Amino acid sequence: MKNQASGTIAAIVATLINVVAAFLIGALLIWAVGENPLKAFGVVWTGAFGSLKGISFTLYYATNFIFTGLAVAVAAHAREYNIGGEGQAYVSGLGVYLVGVALPFLPWPAALVVGIGAGMLFGATWAFVPAYMSARRGSNLVVTTIMFNFLASLVMIYLIVNLLRPPTSMIPSSAALPENLSLPRVDEILRAFGVNMHETPLNITFLVALIACAAVTYLIWYTRWGYELRAVGENRDAAAYAGVQVPRIIIQAVCLSGALAGMVGLNEVFGVQHRLILDFALGYGFTGVAVALIGNNHPLGIIPAAILFGALYQGGASMSFMFPKISREVVVVLQGLVILFAGGFVSVLKPYLSQMLDYLTARKTA
Repeated sequence: MKNQASGTIAAIVATLINVVAAFLIGALLIWAVGENPLKAFGVVWTGAFGSLKGISFTLYYATNFIFTGLAVAVAAHAREYNIGGEGQAYVSGLGVYLVGVALPFLPWPAALVVGIGAGMLFGATWAFVPAYMSARRGSNLVVTTIMFNFLASLVMIYLIVNLLRPPTSMIPSSAALPENLSLPRVDEILRAFGVNMHETPLNITFLVALIACAAVTYLIWYTRWGYELRAVGENRDAAAYAGVQVPRIIIQAVCLSGALAGMVGLNEVFGVQHRLILDFALGYGFTGVAVALIGNNHPLGIIPAAILFGALYQGGASMSFMFPKISREVVVVLQGLVILFAGGFVSVLKPYLSQMLDYLTARKTA
């Protein structure tokens, strides 16, 4: 237990050190293009957390990152790496939209429930074939899920442009859904309590994301299925020898991963866009990989990691607007530095920090 605790603390400390290192190198990059790093990062902070509107946009982005981060984390516990969250989220939007078209009379509480079901069902279905090929045929899940991302993009472009787009519209999007299907936004809720704020895309799906974190935590660490999942991830041969149906666990884990990624469709279709548009999931799936990596594949780590990237998305847009020399590409490089240091270099520092903590604990005990 002590070793496990020291390992957890070491992982947290190593992540924080690497995030700071990433921002220091990002500061050098900003200075190199001729801007003041302190002022630039001040704008990032103000844009992300300096107002209710900024916080709302940050949490809106974080909502999608939580879903895709959880999707990557669940599969990763079985040593399967689902890189197809983007395609699964994209296809799930189709499922949520079709439910809205089929049941246009639903009030928003019922729409929330059926939207969750449709998004998870379509996301899991899109993940099933790569899951089966990995579990039963030994295919590489990374390769197959990336291929399915491109396939999802092509299928959705065809459906939106050729079948779902209204005949009189030149905009590549479907017809709008009825207003009663729209999920309550945070600005509407606050306005009911006398707090005025600008309209933002943040809606109650953020609460659904937090509930999903709690559910995934319970499922992986407090159920028999979760124990079998972690056993498969640690040693498949030993798990099979102990009676675990390894292919079944892998298929279930990857399909659950796709179902979690599918929740992005609920947030975007019922919560924000109220229609099906092209590329609404662009970037969320791959960023979810970084979120899960930084969060150590645990929901308690995924939540702050998702908020970090939400702040980079929202604050980075403010920084690009306020500083003309800092282009959008510089912001992307800054995000890449955070991924590189906080995700890739954690494993470099973690063993040394863990050994240091064990040594200090043993010395204190002695």
